[in-house]
Amino acid sequence: MQTSKLGGTLTGLKGVGPALADRLGKLGVHRVEDLLFLLPLRYEDRTQLTRLGALRPGTRAMVTGEVLLAEIVFRGRRSLLVRIGDGSGQLTLRFFHFSRQQQAQFRTGANVSCYGEVRAGALGLEMVHPEYRILRAGEPPVTGNALTPIYPATEGVQQGRLRNLLAQAIALMKAAPPEELLPQEILDRYGMPSITDALSYLHRPPPDADLEIMASGRHPCQQRLAFEELLAHYISLRNLRIAALRESAPSLVDRRKLASAFIASLPFVLTNAQQRVVREITADLRVPHPMMRLVQGDVGSGKTVVAAIACLYAISSGVQAAVMAPTELLAEQHMQNFSAWFAGLGINPAWLSGSQKQSERRRSHQAIADGSAELVVGTHALFQEGVAFRNLALIVIDEQHRFGVHQRLALRNKGVAAGGQPHQLVMTATPIPRTLAMAAYADLDTSIIDELPPGRQAVQTVALPDTRRGDVVSRVRRACEEGHQAYWVCPLIEESDVLDYQAAEVSFGMLKEALPNLEIGLVHGRMSANERDQVMRRFKNGDIEVLVATTVIEVGVDVPNASLMIIENAERMGLSQLHQLRGRVGRGAARSHCVLMYRQPLGPLAKSRLAVLRDTNDGFVVAQRDLELRGPGELLGTRQTGLPQYRVADLLRDAQLMPAVQQAAESISRSSPKLAAAIVRRWTGDAGEYGKV
Repeated sequence: MQTSKLGGTLTGLKGVGPALADRLGKLGVHRVEDLLFLLPLRYEDRTQLTRLGALRPGTRAMVTGEVLLAEIVFRGRRSLLVRIGDGSGQLTLRFFHFSRQQQAQFRTGANVSCYGEVRAGALGLEMVHPEYRILRAGEPPVTGNALTPIYPATEGVQQGRLRNLLAQAIALMKAAPPEELLPQEILDRYGMPSITDALSYLHRPPPDADLEIMASGRHPCQQRLAFEELLAHYISLRNLRIAALRESAPSLVDRRKLASAFIASLPFVLTNAQQRVVREITADLRVPHPMMRLVQGDVGSGKTVVAAIACLYAISSGVQAAVMAPTELLAEQHMQNFSAWFAGLGINPAWLSGSQKQSERRRSHQAIADGSAELVVGTHALFQEGVAFRNLALIVIDEQHRFGVHQRLALRNKGVAAGGQPHQLVMTATPIPRTLAMAAYADLDTSIIDELPPGRQAVQTVALPDTRRGDVVSRVRRACEEGHQAYWVCPLIEESDVLDYQAAEVSFGMLKEALPNLEIGLVHGRMSANERDQVMRRFKNGDIEVLVATTVIEVGVDVPNASLMIIENAERMGLSQLHQLRGRVGRGAARSHCVLMYRQPLGPLAKSRLAVLRDTNDGFVVAQRDLELRGPGELLGTRQTGLPQYRVADLLRDAQLMPAVQQAAESISRSSPKLAAAIVRRWTGDAGEYGKV
């Protein structure tokens, strides 16, 4: 049957052996049907001939002409020049790589048709290495009846070979179309073409197709495929969530009233947003199924206190909780906070990190294994081999998108065995736009702390060229004379010949010279944890007035007396990172300021990015703009998160499809589970495990 051929291996196609099949595998093509979903990157118009006299530099064109001259020249490098004419003008074809047989083809008087990019050369207009064909006597030049697709390339697979294979796959598709997996009601509701019509159009667009719309990815046929792909990944995540609800987990309640005592001991009242999120979390923890909840909260919104309450529910239930952070500095900050908060409750957190001495690590391992460590705080060292929890029932992961999928899964697998799976609470201070969260975190319930603690004032932000460095230094001096402290953040530790970022050590030396009466400290990622800790402690205690730092202080540092943040080379950082750094100030009663220093000239894109920081303190607005400017991969750290690598869909471009995708997923999963499974299989194959953490 033809249908089975679409789902068959590539070696069933003419001209495909094991070697070519391996090369195609690098493009994600393993079955004949996969070829159909290998969509063109762009299209070329070879449907009409252009007269040589009408050619313009910078355009791509299909031309034909008579060979007037062919010669090998040595001007800098050896090349074959072929001069052709058609009565309206002349064109030079230039080849740097050619054989003697190739040279012999271009005999004077032969007719040739070719396609390529026209550019200005020393001898007039030319094409370099065009695609060409020598025409037989009397043979007319062949123009296409459709736009010519240009496919993603991989080593050893030329465009001609790909087009030939696609032609075979399309012939099979027409003989036995792939199954239409979207219900007709959904196709009609959103005016979408069938899968066969969409694929046929995208591989063979007619000459009058709108190339601008095609290039933007917004053609109805492209959007129809993007919809189905987003639907597949959403259903996959939804299935993981349903599967988690079937698993068991220990029911956690505040039996020893530890959480109640902790909340009562706080020197402040929880905000309404914190109280709402605590209710959502504790309701999840009581249910005997694993909680899978994402807590989003802007910088300084109080996520750590909420996490502490969740941990006390676990400890109060007689089981262990673990808090994992991506950097040692942030993990240390959590360790200090939890130790201070829980001291009055008789709870001493255990510490685990890669930089620990062997003897300290052994003691931590023992306490974790025998259960005397009710709370464990650390870095990725928590999930390494040799760490055995007695009864881990709650995992709190801070800045979760910085951890790889396998790392988070490894920690989850260290959870309780008899009681089922551990509960998971993941936190981020990088607000995620709603449509992106729907696509990337559909397996998680989401809570948002959308309210800052009382007394927190918006940070005033200005952007200044680094030619006004002297004014900025004076501003730092005034702030410190008024009894406040300042951060001075630089992207690099040392000067670099490659990158002209202002280096932290250079700024440190400059500030010591310019501000001799102030105590200035330096902290960066190459220092030992102990050295960093000492400097940070002195800054927190007020012994250091100006802290020069790399971006290691992006998260986790809380110094209420710091009221001024200077950021060097701000034009080269992402908006979300700048917003995180800005959040290090404005934690006390004093009005705080952030100065974004940039190197001129500033391009239009950099100007618009810095303007966002000037105009808003809302992390969700910043994140949305960051998403628009940089894309989801950088915002969420695609290489680490295990976000799916989409073939057609683009999370930024197609975000508006997500509400309809969500609605369709619920409907199809409810009415036809087999259809839902087929959609997932078509687009993800066996990759539906990516969200399992």
